[in-house]
Amino acid sequence: MLSMGNCLDGHSLYCLLLTTVTVVTLQAIGASSIVTPASNCYALDNSSHIFDFVSCFSWLGHPFEYDGKDSDLVVRFCKDVESRSQTGYVDFGRFDKFNYFVAGSGHINFVQEFYNGDLLNCERTHDKMGRTAQVNILCGSCSNGRCTGDLGCICNVTYESTCRVLVELAIPCKEQGVRVFEGFTVGFHPRSWEIVYNGMTQLGFDKSHHAFSFGTEQTHVALYMTAIASLSTLVQKPIFKIFPEHGLKVGLSGSGATGRPPTTLSPTILVVDWRCEKARNTPYEVDITIPVDGYEPIQFTLTKMCGPGNEKVLNKDADADYHFIQRLIAQYPQGKGGGTTRGWAIFGVVSCIFIVLSTLFCCGGFIYKTRVERQRGLDALPGMTILSACLEAVSGGSHSYSRAEDTNSAFINQASWERQPDATQGTRKTSERKYGSI
Repeated sequence: MLSMGNCLDGHSLYCLLLTTVTVVTLQAIGASSIVTPASNCYALDNSSHIFDFVSCFSWLGHPFEYDGKDSDLVVRFCKDVESRSQTGYVDFGRFDKFNYFVAGSGHINFVQEFYNGDLLNCERTHDKMGRTAQVNILCGSCSNGRCTGDLGCICNVTYESTCRVLVELAIPCKEQGVRVFEGFTVGFHPRSWEIVYNGMTQLGFDKSHHAFSFGTEQTHVALYMTAIASLSTLVQKPIFKIFPEHGLKVGLSGSGATGRPPTTLSPTILVVDWRCEKARNTPYEVDITIPVDGYEPIQFTLTKMCGPGNEKVLNKDADADYHFIQRLIAQYPQGKGGGTTRGWAIFGVVSCIFIVLSTLFCCGGFIYKTRVERQRGLDALPGMTILSACLEAVSGGSHSYSRAEDTNSAFINQASWERQPDATQGTRKTSERKYGSI
């Protein structure tokens, strides 16, 4: 779908025909993806509708002139702003490769920022970025009735200083484009957006591209989705369509496949499991659509190779080529879908069973030793005897674990041993006393 508000009367029929053909084509193939425009000369208004100012009639670089007293100001749309006089041109900034085209407020529909103008006498302004300009765009005509044509014009020019100028520009942009789900991203990493950025499909995933195809050996791919938390509940379950319909087995799994709301801090994972069942020289196309309540759906295309890919097939015979590709597919085992998720699930179940059995074993052993063997303290813990033997073997028997009974008996023996000299001494005195009397 294309915006026709920036089309001239002479090109209205062309834009109408182009828009109609585009809509019919999109409906015919079941696609409604919003592709990022080729240039940065586009903006989203406050209601998230897209305005592409290069789609119907090329506004890129179109000059708008304003006659001043001492100098004339020229705005080249999405290019630069410059002041022209008999002494020369003064650059008031250029439209950078980054998108400085945003929605405005109040009666201003859009705002364009121009930076990195001439530095003369403006070296210390705006972090040494030189002269700058701000163009406030009005959709329609000037309030002072200055515009007389259909191309639009500059309504007013205000110099805040010798280094910054404010321009009010009126252009026709009545018709708005589709509504974009801003803030939504899809990428191969939780903090990347190779596939979808800001609700728009990126180049390479808008349609089938052989250079962006996945190889035969890759049986699954994980996609990470994020969205603004306040709007994440609008995201619904994704659906997919395969072309051709037979030859590739595809399944979706993960938290993203269940419709869980994705957020920036908690992305959802959409795992695409695909298995090659029939060889083809051209890649399979998997169109994934993510419906969004109240917005244009998110759609992107993934391509899967079930053949030699970029390798050159040397066999000239068609049957030989087919068997060669079939052997190539057999070289890479195509497991069933959901292998990654199933593996983690099995690991979790086995871990839980092991923890429960270990707990029951410890509790049962402790109860048995305390009730049956009448052991107390550390002796009642299962495996303590083995641990004590291991410690004794490692330490060489010098620091072995001793039980409480052994310790008490040792003290008793030591006390009795220490009392023996007293008895001996008494006996000796008695003997000596008897010996002395004799």
